[in-house]
Amino acid sequence: MPAPVNTFKQALAEGKTQIGCWMSMAEGYTAEIMGHAGFDWLLIDGEHSPNDIRSIRDQMIALRASDSHPVVRVPIGETWIIKQVLDTGAQSVLVPMVETAEQARELVSACRFPPVGTRGVGFAVGRASDFGQTENYGPTASAQICLLVQVETQTGLDNLDDILAVEGVDGVFIGPADLSASMDYLGKASHPDMQATILSALSKISASGKAAGILTTDEKMIEASLDAGARFVAVAMDIALLLGNAKAAATKWKAR
Repeated sequence: MPAPVNTFKQALAEGKTQIGCWMSMAEGYTAEIMGHAGFDWLLIDGEHSPNDIRSIRDQMIALRASDSHPVVRVPIGETWIIKQVLDTGAQSVLVPMVETAEQARELVSACRFPPVGTRGVGFAVGRASDFGQTENYGPTASAQICLLVQVETQTGLDNLDDILAVEGVDGVFIGPADLSASMDYLGKASHPDMQATILSALSKISASGKAAGILTTDEKMIEASLDAGARFVAVAMDIALLLGNAKAAATKWKAR
């Protein structure tokens, strides 16, 4: 029995748009709820949320019966954490702060077993292989890993063409907040100059044949990003959804 087909990777390869949501609450219970909301993919954030490998695992377990595909963002692009999230069962990984083609190649290697990569061979005791029950996991796993890299600095943007040329990178995600800060527009991702820069990058990524991605809750920017060729787009964040609706309910009924 081979590794399960990564339906998210397959959809991106076919040019299908995947609409997602950011999950920052770091709880399996809320992940299970979000799995019923109808998103194509859900981002488990290990960079800016209080997640560790156990809470990431718990959320993946919660989403196992869901039609929403879990994408795990690691806190940093290092082999040890990528190894852990892959062994825990993640098939799609988002890596922040990628600035060079060399970095991208190292990440590709970290997602593949030897002799073509450096991923540690410990799947016999990992959740990824259903604890050794997926007999043909080793030879088939690498093909089902979806590697997404974040370009979110001026340096990364300058090296975008080289990053796009790296075989094994499935998609490139533009991080609006960090990119804006890098370009001296901290907190001003909606500035016309930044929006033009972001949309130009998305168009370039799409034209290269890689999947282009972004997180934005601004409806005009969502539409513009989709028109520019973005194919994995996070349109909401769980914390913002909770807080926004909670504040609206409190304000409405306290006013009465």
